[in-house]
Amino acid sequence: QLTLAESGGGLVQPGGSLTLSCTASGAQTYAGIGWFRQAPGKEREMVGCIDIGDGKTHHSDSVKGRFTVSRANAKNTVVLQMNNLKPEDTAAYSCAAARSATYWFCSGYQYDWWGQGTQVTVSA
Repeated sequence: QLTLAESGGGLVQPGGSLTLSCTASGAQTYAGIGWFRQAPGKEREMVGCIDIGDGKTHHSDSVKGRFTVSRANAKNTVVLQMNNLKPEDTAAYSCAAARSATYWFCSGYQYDWWGQGTQVTVSA
């Protein structure tokens, strides 16, 4: 079993930055970590992910150039760095872990364990 915990959400002004962290705990190994978001009335979307084995990352077109997924120095922690935030980035952000690499890229993995999520609000 694997437990994921997100931290770092909050209120930020447009153009500002936030750093979200996802920390995994438990004996279960995993192949990838994905970051997802869901705004009220909208479908959940992946914003970025990282393959734990080779470190390759993927970012959605909506956040490319502004958001970066990376592994933190702390063990079992993946970070989502969000810069130049826009009001449309307002959403509940969650991280998830994939048990195995089921596709060529982490964007296509099946994600098996999910965190509780953290709210990000971008508003003046």
